[in-house]
Amino acid sequence: MASTDNPQPQGAAPVAPTADLQQFAVELRRMNGEINRLVHGFALGQGLHPTDIQALAAILDADAPLTPGRLREHLGLTSGAVTACLDRLERAGHIRRSRESTDRRVIHLHYAEGARSVARAYFLPLAEATEGARGRFSADEQSVILRFLAAMNDEMAGLRVLRR
Repeated sequence: MASTDNPQPQGAAPVAPTADLQQFAVELRRMNGEINRLVHGFALGQGLHPTDIQALAAILDADAPLTPGRLREHLGLTSGAVTACLDRLERAGHIRRSRESTDRRVIHLHYAEGARSVARAYFLPLAEATEGARGRFSADEQSVILRFLAAMNDEMAGLRVLRR
């Protein structure tokens, strides 16, 4: 993980900084705040909690169907909290649970097809804003931005939250 004293990833060639760490922190907080505002609005409109939307995103973005246990680990919630979250998502029509493996005890979580249109309609302005911002950058710059976002996600995934 990069430190604040040496922001270069291990093995990366030194690059002259064009913005300091504080500027990155401010812009990342601003973006996080705006995304949270949109997510909270969607959650409220669907009768859900913001954590439910995090769970929904994890289910949508997973390479393979998640299990409640893997979702619990991903979100850092208790088993009971995940069960309550999944119950709300299922009641609202956003997910379905299935037992598709040979081990009938294993539950897989799937994003419900009908829910996609609801989410797409709500988040269309975000997609349009993303496309507008993307249009301000060349293909090479977009590639760098994607690499930066992926690197940030990797760095943050490695952070450990201290709990009391």
